[in-house]
Amino acid sequence: MADVLLTHGYFLADDEKERQIMKPYPPLGILYLSAYLKRAGFSVEIFDSTFAERAALNQRFAATPGGLVGIYTNLMTRRSVLEIVRAAKLHRWTVVLGGPESANYTTEYLGAGADVIVVGEGEVTMSELIGNLAKSGAHRLQHVAGIVFRDERGALVRTAERAKIPDLDTLPWPDREAIDHQKYLDAWKTHHGASSINLITARGCPYRCNWCSHAVYGFTHRRRTPAMVADEVQWIVERYDPDQVWYADDVFTISHPWLANYLAELKRRGLHRPFETITRADRLQNPTAAAQLRELGCYRIWIGSESGSQRILDAMQRGVSVEQVRRACRLAHDHGIQVGMFLMWGYEGEEFEDIAATVEHVKVTNPDVFFTTVSYPIKGTGYFDKVRERVLAPLAWHESSDRDYLVAGRRGKDYYKLADQWLRNEVEAARLEASNPARSAELLGLARRASEAMRSWSAA
Repeated sequence: MADVLLTHGYFLADDEKERQIMKPYPPLGILYLSAYLKRAGFSVEIFDSTFAERAALNQRFAATPGGLVGIYTNLMTRRSVLEIVRAAKLHRWTVVLGGPESANYTTEYLGAGADVIVVGEGEVTMSELIGNLAKSGAHRLQHVAGIVFRDERGALVRTAERAKIPDLDTLPWPDREAIDHQKYLDAWKTHHGASSINLITARGCPYRCNWCSHAVYGFTHRRRTPAMVADEVQWIVERYDPDQVWYADDVFTISHPWLANYLAELKRRGLHRPFETITRADRLQNPTAAAQLRELGCYRIWIGSESGSQRILDAMQRGVSVEQVRRACRLAHDHGIQVGMFLMWGYEGEEFEDIAATVEHVKVTNPDVFFTTVSYPIKGTGYFDKVRERVLAPLAWHESSDRDYLVAGRRGKDYYKLADQWLRNEVEAARLEASNPARSAELLGLARRASEAMRSWSAA
């Protein structure tokens, strides 16, 4: 039996929406953890749940009772993780949880059967924890930094914070060979005509948008050297030959000198793969950076615009201006890069005029694709603290996620459905104004009816 079994609790079979989108990526977090633990001399087994059946994991627990399982948690997998915890405890497994979700709800997860919660980066903590669990058990771990557990009297113990790993180049690459990457490549190829693989060049985000969780990396930003990333890309290309890659950094464009050096490394190796990634608007304000992205192979850049109202952006502590978002979109389009945009309705203090400003903003920037969501307060964020007294949970904790939270005094989902109709019809009308004026007028009429309904609602 392996020293530890790692899994992540995401089952594609349970996610109807993602089965329609079909853009799955391997679980990099537990792959990094596996590689680190193996290098430290531990035996590691990974149960990659993405394409698996839940029954197979339950059978794995039954096959060797009394093992140690580490489970990655995020807000989308709460119910799934709780089911895994129950199944593991049924067969006397020791359960360690890590990731942002369990860090925010330590008491709840310990109450649901977990033995230890890892808070922060998992590599060094888990390498210490495995041996200490074997020697001392799950209730005498006070000397292991970066964890939460219950002592022998049942008291909650939070140990000293674990220092972040200062040099990411000291980490081994993700343990990709431990799972079947071909399933991910085939899913992409079948549904989108091009296979894709994910990797990271950095950990953490130093910005302080107050609705964003920093439960794992805090406000740090640590970056791998360009040569190390290029080495990994070269290995990925030689081993898996993906048609494209996804740089899964929080903000890929933070350092423009890094981009220049990375471009030089890829050119030196003759490597070029199309990719998409995420930027902040204020980190894409000059033509040189846009040109470097394009030369690197960027075909789509995702920008968190969130709102077209400067008042709301300031309330979010975004640290960007509406004009910066517009300039970033122009620069991307000027260099042949598609723009994807994220938008958020219903943030604290938003009024009808702010939504109108967002509609106008999206018309002006004309992103190639945009997605909207209704803001939800994630525990541990400034936004959650701001509305804490008005947070309503329509479902029991174990049956829900933070995305299900309602904020008392905020308008309901139907109002924001009208906002979506207004936005999408108005933007499409603007796009068709020259080529199909009749259809444009029809869409504009639908947009105006939605906005008038919203205005009446706001005035009520």
